[in-house]
Amino acid sequence: MPHETLLLIGRETARATTAFETHARRLRDRDLVDDVRLLTYGEEPRRTLTDAVADLDTDRVVAVPLTVAHDHTTLRTVPTLLDDLDATVRYCEPVGRNALVTAAIEARAAAAAPTDPGTSVALVAAGSSRRPYQRQVTEYHAERLRRRSAFGEVVPCYLRQNPAVECVRYNLTGDHAVAVPLFLSECPATADYIPEKLQLGRGGLTYAAPLGDHEHVTEAIVSTVETERALDTGPTPQTFEETLTATARAMATDGEGR
Repeated sequence: MPHETLLLIGRETARATTAFETHARRLRDRDLVDDVRLLTYGEEPRRTLTDAVADLDTDRVVAVPLTVAHDHTTLRTVPTLLDDLDATVRYCEPVGRNALVTAAIEARAAAAAPTDPGTSVALVAAGSSRRPYQRQVTEYHAERLRRRSAFGEVVPCYLRQNPAVECVRYNLTGDHAVAVPLFLSECPATADYIPEKLQLGRGGLTYAAPLGDHEHVTEAIVSTVETERALDTGPTPQTFEETLTATARAMATDGEGR
């Protein structure tokens, strides 16, 4: 039978790698694929990951970006890396869009504030002035939380676009308020930038942990792989992500092209 590898690809930070390794370990314990590989990258992902990708000896790769939403790396660099593989490649959408991530967000909020109509939740994402993906994912989870949770109010805000995170405390009306960072791991944004902009020292606002190694995120990865398999009907790309891998080529103008 063809050898199948699940490739988890995420940005490296000290705590991110630990959380990602936890997900990889859990997935290895599942009868999901033959092999699970974790690849992390820093400032130059193509240079960092080229050798690791070249060393993969497998027939089929299912690649899952460990991020909330698409960014330049997942749209440009990762697809060119996957194009180098001598294997059948299925590129999945970022795991952060999965519906199971809503449950992880709800759990993080519930661990920091009462789960009742008197609690307001601020969902804090990075945002982007150029691409809609962060906003789309954040609003998706915010709307699901409004429909499925007991929280009285769910308000999205962003680091790089409006509504801005530094203004969100003035827009929350509940007796209790909690800010949940919509990030898959601890990073400078969750540890420094967001707390500073929220002015946590003023009180009145509790800060929840990022999604990190929450078990619902692991289940979201499983769900993402299973969804990809259901959509796999042959060589013709069926999704936006598969189209990226089918058309991506490294360019010399990128500084890392060949």
